[in-house]
Amino acid sequence: MAIHSIFDYTSLRCEFEKSGISDHFIPLIWKHVVQNPSCDMDSIPSLPSAAYPLLRSKFRSMTSAVSSAVDSKDRVTTKLLIRLQNGTSVEAVIMRYDTRLGKYDGKPRPGGIRSTLCVSSQVGCKMGCRFCATGTMGFKNNLSSGEIVEQLVHANRFSKIRNVVFMGMGEPMNNYSSLVEAVQIMTGPPFQLSPKRITVSTVGIIHAINKFNDDLPNVNLAVSLHAPDQEVRCQIMRAARAFPLTKLMDALLSYQASSNQTVFVEYIMLDGVNDQEQHAHQLGKLLENLKSVVNLIPFNPIGTSSNYKTSKDQSVKKFQKILRGNYNIRTTIRQEMGQDISGACGQLVVNLSEQRSAGGASLLTDIEDLHIR
Repeated sequence: MAIHSIFDYTSLRCEFEKSGISDHFIPLIWKHVVQNPSCDMDSIPSLPSAAYPLLRSKFRSMTSAVSSAVDSKDRVTTKLLIRLQNGTSVEAVIMRYDTRLGKYDGKPRPGGIRSTLCVSSQVGCKMGCRFCATGTMGFKNNLSSGEIVEQLVHANRFSKIRNVVFMGMGEPMNNYSSLVEAVQIMTGPPFQLSPKRITVSTVGIIHAINKFNDDLPNVNLAVSLHAPDQEVRCQIMRAARAFPLTKLMDALLSYQASSNQTVFVEYIMLDGVNDQEQHAHQLGKLLENLKSVVNLIPFNPIGTSSNYKTSKDQSVKKFQKILRGNYNIRTTIRQEMGQDISGACGQLVVNLSEQRSAGGASLLTDIEDLHIR
């Protein structure tokens, strides 16, 4: 891109180094932009004089803009359609959770509204999962680290964001360098998010998992498993052929041994495909040596072209009971949010020809409740 986001750290640092400007000014610039997202570069105070022409010529405070913001009827979920400078769009979803309405470890707790942001890392996706609408777009392009961070800046104008999950459009680990840089920015000044409140979801890119803990320590890892054996996984997830289940499990065990982190396992429930009792037992045995939390996800329809159906409630509950009772695996059922605005899991897709939203993203009950310290 000819013009970079001010949050593209590597580009900004390199330009400063070439001009002999200290990079300790970068957090000061970001703080001003976060407080004044539409500012011009000349309004940023206390910079060396050489910084201003450089910033004006090569950077913008925000390279993206919110095209639309749609609230769910209960106002718990807000879906943002964000237009990028190359003309494409992505969606980010804000999910609000009132801690006063729930319990943790069986105890009521004080609190208030806590917001989680689901961000996109790519326009489209090349993974081709058959149950996910984003895959119907194909892959368009990667987002820069700045474009990812700008989603957080936009979202903070609607609700103070406490948690971030990379569960929107795209496979984050196929855009690994931007992912790492974006998370590092989010966990530093001025955002100062805790790494423990950031979760990265992947279909299982093994070579990236192998270096994930070194690059992003204490950040949560979620794996879109969706099937307990390789054959079924390949049927519903085209990319699974490149990442055999046995090698993926070896990578997860190695990751856990080095990080001591709980692995979140995402499992979409497809009627008659992967939701039977034998599948639950297979999954329990597969995960028996891994410290994990399994999140069972109700399938959300993605249009008339889908051949899949949502699992019956009794099947989901029986699946959960087997994992909990027979294998002592902590298992939750995802609480869907924003379905009335197509803001639920697997529905995220943007009609690029018309630049209008046709989908959304989602998360779970409350991400912090799933964290095991």
